[in-house]
Amino acid sequence: MNPFRGRLSAFRWRTRLTLWGAAACAGLAVVAFTKLADLALATFFDLANSHPGVPFPWVPFVAAPLSGMAAVWLTQRFFPGAQGSGIPQVIAATRLAARGESVDHLISLRLSVGKIGAGCLALLGGFSAGREGPSVQVAASILHAAHRFLPHSRAIAPANLILAGGAAGIAAAFNTPLAGVVFAVEELGKRLEAKTTGILVSTIILSGLVAISLEGNYSHFGRMKVSEFSEIGVPVLVYGMFCGVLGGIFSRLLLWPQKHPTFVVWRWRAAHPVRFAGCCGLVIAVVGWLGGGLSYGSGYSVTASLVSGDTMTALSAPWHAPVTRYVATVVTYYSGIPGGIFAPALAVGAALGASTCEILGFAVNAVPITALCMAGFLAAVTQSPITAAIIVMEMIDGHGMVISLMAVALISNAVSSRVSPELYQQLAMGFMAKKDTPS
Repeated sequence: MNPFRGRLSAFRWRTRLTLWGAAACAGLAVVAFTKLADLALATFFDLANSHPGVPFPWVPFVAAPLSGMAAVWLTQRFFPGAQGSGIPQVIAATRLAARGESVDHLISLRLSVGKIGAGCLALLGGFSAGREGPSVQVAASILHAAHRFLPHSRAIAPANLILAGGAAGIAAAFNTPLAGVVFAVEELGKRLEAKTTGILVSTIILSGLVAISLEGNYSHFGRMKVSEFSEIGVPVLVYGMFCGVLGGIFSRLLLWPQKHPTFVVWRWRAAHPVRFAGCCGLVIAVVGWLGGGLSYGSGYSVTASLVSGDTMTALSAPWHAPVTRYVATVVTYYSGIPGGIFAPALAVGAALGASTCEILGFAVNAVPITALCMAGFLAAVTQSPITAAIIVMEMIDGHGMVISLMAVALISNAVSSRVSPELYQQLAMGFMAKKDTPS
């Protein structure tokens, strides 16, 4: 027996077991985050709807400013780097790690705790935020922490481990392992080293399987009720361009503070972040009140009812639903609370399709158009079209629409790229610029 071969085999298995153990922990952390976020949202809606006889809905006007201020204060004081989505931090960390630089200010177990805690606190106030982007940062932090337990520091490049962790977060958060793999290649790293691809892909899938084993193999928004759809070519083109323009404007709005930091509003935000978050919470409450409460929270329940319902359910979405959700999500991002835009973007797309398909003469295809707009708007915002199409396909169990979903995502991405640069890549450059700026 060759002793060198035996040592090499043991080395490989220790590497695999370490990574798989970390992937399982990442899946558990994301599931725990999911449960806490659901509890926070349920508590908010219970409180907001507990006074049906009161003419003025006062709870959101108290809860949103207070929770926003508390979340931002905690983030600024104890968890700097946990604000916002989390995906830009992971992209920046991947690049810094590839250069051999420290990434502890962007991904760490401490930041994971802050991301989950402060993020759920903001949801307790009804902010329009999701947990998918934050789950990327949480999972990447856990995989990064596992690097020190590998049998050799060069067993897996730190950048690739961070990339795998971020993709594992998507796989576990959306219950879509395939989307996690695609997301790793398309958005986070743009590459995977051939020698480690098998181990890293298995790590991503294992994290998703842990989430599935705990929550069940469900479709995130239910199963789409549609047996066939006709004349889908024109809606794909129309909504691809429509979502592309609106998603591109959305991205430009989110990049406004980074591109024009000297604007008076952003200067005041930098000087008084907690007070600014309170003002944003007040805007969230006003927008939610004007929109009948449809813009509060992540948007899961509304999106699920539109996608898994029938044509009449889809056509019942009011015209203002996409407008209020759009505005609430932008304001939520400006507030600086830890929270993602994936779920709200899907909610904007679903409401956009459901509220306009009858006006544009596509009422017969109301339900599939709702799904098309989900993929189209998400692709326009993230400029990751294949990831957007696969996420929506897996989340609604809509494999019969895969070609249409990819087509609308590619069209939206092409239009959006003419309106705005890549959102996450630009935000990641902002985090890297902060690292490079001398203190």
